[in-house]
Amino acid sequence: MRILVALGGNALLRRGEPADADTQRRNVEAAAAGLAELAADHELILTHGNGPQVGLLALQQEHGEPDAPALPFDAMVAMTQGQIGYLLQDALACVDPDLPTATVLTRARVAGDDPAFASAPTKPIGPFYDEDEARRLADARGWDVGPDAGRGWRRMVMSPRPVEVLEHEQIELLAGNGAVVIAAGGGGIPVTRSEDGYRGLDAVIDKDRCSTELALQVGADLLVLTTSVARVSFDYGTRWQRDMERRNRRVREAGREGVPRVAGRSPTPSVSPRSTSSGTASRAPPARARRPTARPRRRPPACRRRPRARRAGSPGR
Repeated sequence: MRILVALGGNALLRRGEPADADTQRRNVEAAAAGLAELAADHELILTHGNGPQVGLLALQQEHGEPDAPALPFDAMVAMTQGQIGYLLQDALACVDPDLPTATVLTRARVAGDDPAFASAPTKPIGPFYDEDEARRLADARGWDVGPDAGRGWRRMVMSPRPVEVLEHEQIELLAGNGAVVIAAGGGGIPVTRSEDGYRGLDAVIDKDRCSTELALQVGADLLVLTTSVARVSFDYGTRWQRDMERRNRRVREAGREGVPRVAGRSPTPSVSPRSTSSGTASRAPPARARRPTARPRRRPPACRRRPRARRAGSPGR
């Protein structure tokens, strides 16, 4: 089975944790054992968010001026792909040194006339602030800010919808030959067509939307969108919150573009793309047939396997 797992950027650096490399490494290592076990029996593609990381990098870029001019977000997304890809590869190697891994610098094409470029920014990045501090920073630095799923206020940037993952063939080739592929980090590097090829855009794409596009392009059998909450909810973080146990056609069509809402109340930015993406994937056709992988599947080293529970009264071997 070919599985695509999307890891949230907040899973690598959680709210309230120190924003240092050691903290992110520990969080990645905590997830690596389960991912390596999954890769032992399946083709595995990993994507990841970068909201906290790209926001912190943008702060570093601002503080470096005027000595070092700040880079646009397309370049910073590329930088975080390398940073987080390295952490994931290193953590997986600690669990299983023989597990082949590869990080693919990945571009995501968006439409040049995407409505996001003419609308208020919706993608939260960087640290969390209280409302007063966020508004002060917005005035001082020219940011757009807004609430993020009831967790605090953050900087908001443009987030166009991905149309195509350009490196999908390379990703599929690596996965089909047994490598754990880390790709489309931070929603992919945003680019659009130009007269001489492609040009980068000063934006950050939502990783769940990009992960869904990639899953469809590589023919994934299963798409897993990880989240810090138990399940998708209506009116998350309010007194009207209702958890959704199962997503059906009526719910998918209830809100704008498949986003669930109640009595006209739209969900928060962090929940909307994930809900929309799950609806897109659930309507996708079955994955196309693929050739067998060149490398036989291996289980993790014996020291990493969990012992099976014995039935009561069964003799040991």
